[in-house]
Amino acid sequence: MNLTQIKCLAVFSIFAIIGFGPISPGCLIGMTVVLIRPIWFWNLIGNLYNNPQPCELSFSIEVKKARQKTFLFLFCLFVIDIAPVPVTPVIAFCIILGRPLWFYQIVKKIYQGM
Repeated sequence: MNLTQIKCLAVFSIFAIIGFGPISPGCLIGMTVVLIRPIWFWNLIGNLYNNPQPCELSFSIEVKKARQKTFLFLFCLFVIDIAPVPVTPVIAFCIILGRPLWFYQIVKKIYQGM
């Protein structure tokens, strides 16, 4: 487990505690990341996966579709998180600990337009 994983787990632990309200901070941040594509998130993912690569933003149709699907998925999670049990932090814990390849590929597609 690297330092980035520990920091992300700490942040999402806090989100899990405060996520018992009607607003899911993890989903809001995720939707903002999909819309704005800040460089700090790409660097975070590079550190999480031990694969830092420079980011070149692209605006192709494939990137647009990936961003729309991801935003829609996060919005659905946001609606589901209104229930008394926060779902987003649990999914985030699985992604942070497991570092699945599919998540990295989605982020790469959103940022680089593979």
